Amino acid sequence: MDYMILGILLLGNRTIYQLRERVNKGLHLMYSSSMGSIQAAVKKLQSGGFIRYEETVENGKYKKIYSITDSGKQHFSEWVNSPIEAYGTKNPELGKVYFMGFSEEKNRKRNLEKYLLHLEEQYDVLNAICKEADSIKVAAEYEDILFYQLAAARYGRDFMKFNIGWYQNLLKEIRD
Repeated sequence: MDYMILGILLLGNRTIYQLRERVNKGLHLMYSSSMGSIQAAVKKLQSGGFIRYEETVENGKYKKIYSITDSGKQHFSEWVNSPIEAYGTKNPELGKVYFMGFSEEKNRKRNLEKYLLHLEEQYDVLNAICKEADSIKVAAEYEDILFYQLAAARYGRDFMKFNIGWYQNLLKEIRD
């Protein structure tokens, strides 16, 4: 989460709520978008000197606007320029499928259908992001950034599509 926040702040200063909003738009597939995990990462980054904030008053409310420091930019640059590490394909949801034979038969289909709806909702969000991106025009210096952000969104969309097909096939096997 730390590097996601640093990357988001490279794009522009944000409040913690704006950080969460951005994580919810596509990055939640990589990291938890809970306010607790974002606040913990912000606190860690702040104590490390990688981000700072300025307090402002807007409509009578205090707001903290976070920005990345030079050392935060350096820290992010070292991370983003290092080789991609393979963490495996951990999928905790698959653990429930693995032990589904222990669940009550009446719950199996219902739980799989409910999960399938969740996957379809995620697919729709990512598909909308990918379609919207077709019309985004950015300055030349941001074209590479946008290209790779959209590549990650396409990966998420395609991964969701694969999962939807896999769970649909599992439901079909259960019914047959």
